[in-house]
Amino acid sequence: MEKIKVFIADDHQLFRDGLKYIFSQSKDFTVCGEASNGKELVDTIDGANPDIILLDINMPVMDGLAAAREVLKKNPKQHILVLSMYDSEEYYNAFIDMGVKGFLLKDSSNQELITAIQKILKGDSYFSQQLLMKIIKNKDEAEYVHLTAREKEVLQLICKGASNFEISEKLFISQRTVERHRANLLEKTKSSNSIKLVLFAIKNNIVTCQVSQGCL
Repeated sequence: MEKIKVFIADDHQLFRDGLKYIFSQSKDFTVCGEASNGKELVDTIDGANPDIILLDINMPVMDGLAAAREVLKKNPKQHILVLSMYDSEEYYNAFIDMGVKGFLLKDSSNQELITAIQKILKGDSYFSQQLLMKIIKNKDEAEYVHLTAREKEVLQLICKGASNFEISEKLFISQRTVERHRANLLEKTKSSNSIKLVLFAIKNNIVTCQVSQGCL
């Protein structure tokens, strides 16, 4: 079985070394490259061909947001896990709009890091629970949106990470009906994608952080 190739982009050598040590202790991972700023990442990414990039936000020369934009221009399918100490939603909304699906605080555990990488490579999203709690604490006044009982059921299952097929099986409705409910939920909450939909549900107390753990 081939190892998962990880590229680390962070301006702190000590932090990069710590991550490299973590991955060196696993038979499933290999570090295929590293960069101390966003420009180095953009300039060397093609040769490294990583499965996933671990990306810091605050870096010199070119920050993580600009670097992610350039990387995803070349390869829209590139998996990226953002590692940061920031709890500002402004950054995360911009990354989400670009298609980034993974967010983890730098003080998360080694096991959570591995779990996040595995989920993202499977096509799922990952938002650390610590980060969700920080966002919730910073939330503005709740925004009321009228949802039907069925839409709330669908939303609960979306927040648990259920696929359209799994939702249809659970609620005994067709996948087309699930797709319609999902589209209505996105429209009603003004969410551009499923991650923003789940964040809206958490911030407005429609679901709890624990319920959303499967999806984010």
